[in-house]
Order: sequence, then C-alpha cells, then structure tokens
Amino acid sequence: MFALDPRLAADTIAIGDLALSRVLLMNDARYLWLILAPRRDNLSELFDLDGADRAVLMEEIVAVSRALIASPGVDKINVGALGNIVRQLHIHVVARRFNDAAWPGPVWGAGAPRRYETQAAQAIVQEFRETLIHAARR
Repeated sequence: MFALDPRLAADTIAIGDLALSRVLLMNDARYLWLILAPRRDNLSELFDLDGADRAVLMEEIVAVSRALIASPGVDKINVGALGNIVRQLHIHVVARRFNDAAWPGPVWGAGAPRRYETQAAQAIVQEFRETLIHAARR
C-alpha cells in the first residue's frame, strides 16, 4: 500500500492523483514547484519502476511541465530526482523565472521557504486539479 513519506507530506499540499503519481505542490511561495510521487511501494530510484511505469511517469512529467510552462512569467522548467534527504522516489518539476530568488542556481538550499497563504495555495491547487487531474480523466 502506498504511503507518502512524512517529510514530503509536511512540505507539500496535495493536488491529486494521476495514473501513476500523486501530484503535490511544494509549500514554498517563492517558486511554482510541483512534485510527482509514484504510488508504488519501496521505490527510491527511477530504475526501481518497471518499464511500463517509467513510461507513464515520463508522460506525467511532460504533462506537469507543460502545465507549469503555461503559467505567466515562467521562463524555464527544471526537472530533478535527488532523493538525498527523502529516499522515496519523487520527481521535482520546478517552474523557474529569470528573476526568481535562486536564479540561475538551484532552488534547493536557496534561503528559507516562504509558506503559501491559504487562499493562494487553494487557488493554485484548484488550477492544477483542473488542468492536470480532471483533464487526465477525460
């Protein structure tokens, strides 16, 4: 049974589930940053997924990337799977702006996170539920 790592749960806001992955919003208002966590047990590396699930994950990364790049002011999409702190396999998809707090460096370790205000988080979650989750069900 799938269980989200407690550290991921503490740092994110759930958006919903795609065919394979749970989509999460990183709770850091400095960046528009989504995370895909494949809903499979005992995964820490991409190669832990079978070939079919890897293909699905790649399509989900593309869908999330396209949804993010369509957001106003987004200049670049960064995709990464680190796992140095949270071992559970999860993919970071970060919308970058040339003037964001960490540009041109990585977002990891670049200052303290700034949590979303409730209404702002709800609006983002609703937007991505509509563009990703509901669209995938059609």
